[in-house]
Amino acid sequence: MSQVAIISLVLIVANVLVSYLGFNNTGFYYAYRFQVGKVLHEKDYKRLVTSGFLHSGWLHLILNMVTLFFFGYDMAAVLSGWQMLVIYFGSLLGGNLFSLYLHRNQPGYSSVGASSAVIGLVFACIALLPGMKIGLFPLPIRLPAWLYGVAFVLFSIYGIRSGKRGVGHDAHLGGALVGMLIAIALYPGVLAVNYMAILCILLPIVFFIYAMVANPSLLLVNKLFFKSNGNYTIDQRYNVERKEKQQEIDQILDKIHKRGMGALSRKEKQMLEEYSKNVK
Repeated sequence: MSQVAIISLVLIVANVLVSYLGFNNTGFYYAYRFQVGKVLHEKDYKRLVTSGFLHSGWLHLILNMVTLFFFGYDMAAVLSGWQMLVIYFGSLLGGNLFSLYLHRNQPGYSSVGASSAVIGLVFACIALLPGMKIGLFPLPIRLPAWLYGVAFVLFSIYGIRSGKRGVGHDAHLGGALVGMLIAIALYPGVLAVNYMAILCILLPIVFFIYAMVANPSLLLVNKLFFKSNGNYTIDQRYNVERKEKQQEIDQILDKIHKRGMGALSRKEKQMLEEYSKNVK
């Protein structure tokens, strides 16, 4: 068994164990997930890494781990063990940092998952082997890697602009970018050989980031992520969200007082459980 294959299995086991703890322990899950306010306001930087080993559910975990397992064979052909680890954790950090930047005015925004790390490995392989075939599960279709990369990037940009929650398109895009850049840094010679495929993937990402930073008003993302009420700082926004959450908890407690615990919805019970674990 190759070094890359062994590392892949170790990462899979670590993801399964940590995610399982999160599934069964709400306090553990909330203590280690990525959350903008906790990172920026409370300087809890470990969440940039620990959140990558938590998942929102079994399906989320299985999809990421199956992708990591099968790409282990492709990675073994082009990467050493330490190179794989550099790309994995570099992409994980890159994805979370890009998400942190986009959602910097939303202290309550949170996410979990190894997607950015796994996608970073996928895009590293695309940079090195753009002609390989990638399947579109569960469809019986296999695309050239470079075409899959272009389609994935465009879909991620659309997902960010649409503002729909539930999928971390921003972390995916950040992970893909960092994974490809690290692969190029490790093997700069691929630029001369695979320059066309690499440019087709990198140019849309670079253009999107430049447009977003230079003139956010051109993008829908401006209304979703950058909208400000007055001149709130991150601290003020964090305090506002804490106040709003406290009001929600007060309403739940009032409902218990009047109608009992049985009157609470599942969501209200989860909110109350989260609040009770965070109270010191």
